[in-house]
Amino acid sequence: MLEALLQLLWIVTKIMLIVVPLILAVAYFTFFERKVIGFMQVRMGPNRVGLPFINHHLWGLGQPFADVFKLLLKEIIIPENANKFLFVLAPVMAMAPAFAAWAVVPFSDLLVLADINAGLLYILAMTSLGVYGIIVAGWASNSKYAFLGAMRSAAQIVSYEISMGFALVGVLILSGTLNLSGIVLAQQGGIFDWFWLPLLPLFVIYFVSGVAETNRAPFDMAEGESEIVAGFHVEYSGAAFSVFFLAEYANMILISCLATLFFLGGWLSPFENVPLLGNTLLGQGGVFWFLAKAAVFMFMFLWLRATFPRYRYDQVMRLGWKVFVPITIVWIMVAALMTVLGIVVKGS
Repeated sequence: MLEALLQLLWIVTKIMLIVVPLILAVAYFTFFERKVIGFMQVRMGPNRVGLPFINHHLWGLGQPFADVFKLLLKEIIIPENANKFLFVLAPVMAMAPAFAAWAVVPFSDLLVLADINAGLLYILAMTSLGVYGIIVAGWASNSKYAFLGAMRSAAQIVSYEISMGFALVGVLILSGTLNLSGIVLAQQGGIFDWFWLPLLPLFVIYFVSGVAETNRAPFDMAEGESEIVAGFHVEYSGAAFSVFFLAEYANMILISCLATLFFLGGWLSPFENVPLLGNTLLGQGGVFWFLAKAAVFMFMFLWLRATFPRYRYDQVMRLGWKVFVPITIVWIMVAALMTVLGIVVKGS
């Protein structure tokens, strides 16, 4: 009995070691976004809310906490004719898969909550479930604008999930495993042994599809303020709205980490086979390299938002169906051919 309790305590501890840093990362990702976009547009970004008892003007680092308190203290207004149960359930349906997917993400060769053999399938399943929260939110709100946003989002997410799934088929062919740690270990050898090189078109398509999956600019069709007044969450306020916000940013971080695992060697160092550098701490790999690579993708999410205007909806759908899907199908065959001919050796 005591052994079972200790095991349960250890599992809960590992979950908290993932969830708490993730929530803090989401909070400060919003701060980082405002700072980065402010710099790109020659503005300051938040610079007034400091940390308690330290400095009132500490670069605005207290801004995420101010936002949290503001949203938690706001009233949650439920429309009179809305389906109240589904209206409240929808944010949870959006957030739960966004956090559940992290159960199989390996941060290093030792730091992973559940190193399951079908980790890739689990990731695809969890990322696919998030759309239900958006659809239910749009329908339960009893608003035509919210429902229109939900329908646009459903069509967009389903469309880009196909190209994302096909992109990962290429990773599966080259690695020969569904286990995420196994996929990373199949890329051992250095930067030119990672999958980004033989799967470069799939790499680009996976990340761009990830931007579309998370409803981020320039693919933010589900919440097009200029067209449908904030889309599926137009009727949400306070803590209920903040949960959607939390899920979106958690998904952005997840896509960044998955792109790192699938195409950039995960926690592996780019200097593994480089003389001198390969024998140092930087050449051994670990959490540092994993987080550094993921941070680059997180920055690219912000860069895209600050740079590109929103696409028209027909352009978004054309890109997904007429460009990405055909390219991924062709490159899957190329990846299979490279594997058969021994150009890329599995697990090398």
